[in-house]
Amino acid sequence: MVDTQLVMGASGYLGSHVTRQLVERGDDVRVWIRHTSSTRAFDDLPVQRHHGDLTDDEAMRAAMRGVDTVYYCVVDARAWLRDPAPLFATNVEGLRHALDAAVETKVRRFVFCSTVGTIGLSPDGGPADEDDPHTWKHLGGPYIQARVAAEDLVLEYVRERGLQAVVMCVSTTYGAPDYGSPHGRLVSDAAVGKMPVYFGGGSAMEVVGIKDAAHAFLLAAAKGRVGERYIISERYMTWKELITTAAAAGGAKPPRVGVPLPVLKVFGRVCDVAGRVLRRDMPMTSVSVRLMHFMPPLDHGKATRELGWDPSPTPEAVREAARFYLEQRRGDAR
Repeated sequence: MVDTQLVMGASGYLGSHVTRQLVERGDDVRVWIRHTSSTRAFDDLPVQRHHGDLTDDEAMRAAMRGVDTVYYCVVDARAWLRDPAPLFATNVEGLRHALDAAVETKVRRFVFCSTVGTIGLSPDGGPADEDDPHTWKHLGGPYIQARVAAEDLVLEYVRERGLQAVVMCVSTTYGAPDYGSPHGRLVSDAAVGKMPVYFGGGSAMEVVGIKDAAHAFLLAAAKGRVGERYIISERYMTWKELITTAAAAGGAKPPRVGVPLPVLKVFGRVCDVAGRVLRRDMPMTSVSVRLMHFMPPLDHGKATRELGWDPSPTPEAVREAARFYLEQRRGDAR
């Protein structure tokens, strides 16, 4: 018997890859998207489409009826917003509607997309893991606050309402196909030589290949322990390594100059002031600069031990993404 799966947020980067892997596995797949969502990432797949907003409880329950697993990949990741209301409306209150529907329809498993931004700092300065409590919400701004609140809400439903949920703490994803992720644009620009500098000197971030991240969601549905969190990240990668890897894959000249972190911090504060004066969202803020360097190295050993997750080296995914962006550019030029 073929299981029916529901991917919520299938128009997004991670959601589209989860959708594709489920279809390739032979599952019957439904997707939940807004009427205005792009479907480019899964137009070639035989999926059943359900449309609605996160507050449309009746439509959401209809989409979940008869479903084995809900893969919840709906995220508002706009950490730069001056007004935090949309972050909480989508990431917390919208999520609450989905959790209620999942409880009412008695789905077997609810795989929730969280972020490594909910992982705490290791007290000994080493790689952090799922057991390290979060202590830096005040430094992460409304985005991190909303994501921590969302994760706490899922775990509350596990404890108090019997939701069979697993939490996936995913780092920054790279790979192909990618039809417009904000962080993917950095790789795209580097691949064609449009990145004259790299950020933050020796600053680094946790990264993972998009296909490996999506595969972890499928593993979690089958093997994940209810109420547990899993770090889905392959390595700690410097911004310099990311950009130079993409440039080399595209045959472009890599940037030789790094913008020092103190300069980025000053620029972020200037953008804070400019945003208030101009009453507009700026592409970089002091909080977004902090998030570029604040996270520590992470230990994904729990996902390996319990899920059997064995990710490939992320630089391979970066190179694949760079080649994909070049093909897209050539196709657009024709």
